[in-house]
Amino acid sequence: MKACDRSTPRDWVDNAVRLIDADAQRSADTHLLRYPLPAEWNVQLYLKDESTHITGSLKHRLARSLFLYAICNGWVHEGTTVVEASSGSTAVSEAYFAKLLGLDFVAVMPASTSPQKIALIEAQGGRCHFVQRPPDMYTEAARLAAECGGHYMDQFTHAERATDWRGNNNIAESIFQQMALESHPVPDWVVVGAGTGGTSATIGRYIRYRRHATKLAVVDPENSAFYGGYETGDAGYETGMSSRIEGIGRPRVEPSFVGQVVDRMIEVPDAGSIAAARYASRVLGRRVGGSTGTNLWGVFAIIAEMLAAGRGGSVVTLLCDGGDRYAGTYFDDGWVESQGLSLAEPTAILDKFTATGTWAG
Repeated sequence: MKACDRSTPRDWVDNAVRLIDADAQRSADTHLLRYPLPAEWNVQLYLKDESTHITGSLKHRLARSLFLYAICNGWVHEGTTVVEASSGSTAVSEAYFAKLLGLDFVAVMPASTSPQKIALIEAQGGRCHFVQRPPDMYTEAARLAAECGGHYMDQFTHAERATDWRGNNNIAESIFQQMALESHPVPDWVVVGAGTGGTSATIGRYIRYRRHATKLAVVDPENSAFYGGYETGDAGYETGMSSRIEGIGRPRVEPSFVGQVVDRMIEVPDAGSIAAARYASRVLGRRVGGSTGTNLWGVFAIIAEMLAAGRGGSVVTLLCDGGDRYAGTYFDDGWVESQGLSLAEPTAILDKFTATGTWAG
């Protein structure tokens, strides 16, 4: 009889999973906030506030899932250097979990990444490795992981499969549980952006699994490939350009984007995203990030359609992260002007929507 035994001691794995589960137990679920709309509209808008995670964004959920997926697949073990292609919130959150487990973490990012984002990653114990061309992030992350005997986490491939979309307190299950006692407990629409595509895949699959009538809309900023790929049905669609709206939008359709579970896609101009982020920040009394503005631009268009059709109901979207980390960009008039953007027209559109419920975007 021949046998090939590759089993390894599981003490480290068992403890790593315990540490991640313990971290989740210490964290309460995120709030579902009511966004103020006129009562006579009979439409309620809710924002799932993902900024309250310990690393400050929606990507905390993704990072937790990716680490559990990699550990339980045997890809990450004691002493593994974890490498990711990310210059944003995913890198911040993954650096947090790597530090929790005593692992080295390297984020591969464009050399143009803002000092503020670099500082957030380094504050969580991560190291930053730079490339000159953003499209080179993927191959460089894979090369670096192979060179050091580490693991390339590859959020863009694994996001849609690392999360249990059937439930297990994922973001979709949390939203529907929190909506249970509202006037319209089953939302007409859930509206989200796409960075990896993992969140939209989870929510879209969950809606179908639970047989809800809810529809899923994905908003996409300028330069991003998701809208073009959805419109043409081309999974290989590329723009080759970076998104101004951090956390969402990609130069190519990522492997984790599952367009088949998306009911509608909406292109959002960057000026609209930024204007809506500023607008919502004034309404809520706190700054929200640009991707939340992208979400709201799409949401307001959908609510205007509901009002025009005489329908009441509810809509849910995500407050992806706080706006303080964007003080030098989206909330800086000089930066906005340097990008060749004007917020006058989108702000007028938002004012008209608030006053009349009609949409001219």
